[in-house]
Amino acid sequence: MHLIVGLGNPGKKYQNNRHNIGAMALEAIARQHGFPPFKQKFKGLFCDGTIEGNRVGLLFPQTYMNKSGDSVRAAVQFYKLSPSDVSVIYDELDLNPGKVRIKTGGGHGGHNGLRSIDPQIGKDYQRVRLGIGHPGSKERVTSHVLGDFHKIDHEWLDALLEAVGQNAAMLVNKNASGFMNKMALAVQKADEQVLAAQKQKPAKKTAKSLEQNKNSQQGQLASMLKKLFNKD
Repeated sequence: MHLIVGLGNPGKKYQNNRHNIGAMALEAIARQHGFPPFKQKFKGLFCDGTIEGNRVGLLFPQTYMNKSGDSVRAAVQFYKLSPSDVSVIYDELDLNPGKVRIKTGGGHGGHNGLRSIDPQIGKDYQRVRLGIGHPGSKERVTSHVLGDFHKIDHEWLDALLEAVGQNAAMLVNKNASGFMNKMALAVQKADEQVLAAQKQKPAKKTAKSLEQNKNSQQGQLASMLKKLFNKD
C-alpha cells in the first residue's frame, strides 16, 4: 500500500483555510478515483482504494496540525509501511500560489505538521508542497495560513486540485518531475483562460459605451430640432 496524507485542521471552521490545501487535495484524489467515503480510523479520516492497479490509502489526520504525526504513525504501524511508502501533501508559504514542488526527505521548514511527523515515522517520505504564497511579513503569517482562500484564488486553486486528483498515480509511482509538470500546465492553462476572459471584457464594454453614446447624441439632436421648429 501507498499512503497519501493530506494535512490540515479538522472541522468546518478550518476546511477552507489555506492551511488545509493538503486535505482539499486528498478529497480531490478520492473523488477522481471513486474511493469509498472516509471513515474514522487512525485518529483521522481514512479510506482506501486503487489507483491504476495500486492499493492506496488516503488519510486526513484529525489531531490538529501540530499532532499530525500521531495519526500518520498509527496508519504506518498498522500497515507496516516504510517512509518511502508515504506521501504527505501540505501548504507551502515559500512557494507562489499554484506552484508545486516535490522532494523526498529534508527538514520540516517550520511546518508544524511535518515537525510532528518527522520524529514519528522518519524523514524519508515524499513531501508534496503546494504553494499558497507568503503574506509579506512574519506578523501576518498566522492569519494568512488560517485564513480562507479568496474567491479570486479559485481561478488557480480549482485547476490545481483537479490536476492533483487526475495525476495522483504519479505520486504513487514516485514520478515527481512528471507530476510537477502536469500541475504547472494545469495552472498555466487556468491563467490563460482568465487572461483571455479579461481581454474580452473591455471590448464588450466599449461597444456598449459606443451604443449608449450614439443614442445620447441622437436624443440631443432630436431635442434641438424640436426647439428649432417649435414642435412638441
